[in-house]
Amino acid sequence: MFRRHPLLTLVTVGYLTAVGWITLGPQPINTGTGYWLWRALRFFSNYESTRWLTYDRVEFLSNVAMFLPIGVFFVLLFGRRLWFISIISGVLLTCAIELAQRFMPGRVSDVRDIVANSVGTVAGVLIALVLTRAKARQLRTQRA
Repeated sequence: MFRRHPLLTLVTVGYLTAVGWITLGPQPINTGTGYWLWRALRFFSNYESTRWLTYDRVEFLSNVAMFLPIGVFFVLLFGRRLWFISIISGVLLTCAIELAQRFMPGRVSDVRDIVANSVGTVAGVLIALVLTRAKARQLRTQRA
């Protein structure tokens, strides 16, 4: 599977390296009130229609978005028939990250991150299955 898709494998490994750096690397310095995210959240809190946009929700949605490509990449690497392996791999990956964070100073291990990352993986798998459906159908027709 990896020999058939060397470029996809390279891109996937690169993305996983970036996720590893973000989740296990040094924490970005938060300068408090001058930090751009806090400034944006404070701006959005001034309006009734965007008051729902809190730090916790942004963090949850960011984790979902970060793991969505992982679900897509895993389906493309493992194949449509092994979609469940893609989900299991994504969930195991996020569990490993959260376990490692438990032992790292300055990092916080949180069950909500496992949920968010798993939701992102499942969403990525579903998107990949939808996007590759026509091609899979075409290949089945050619083989028959």
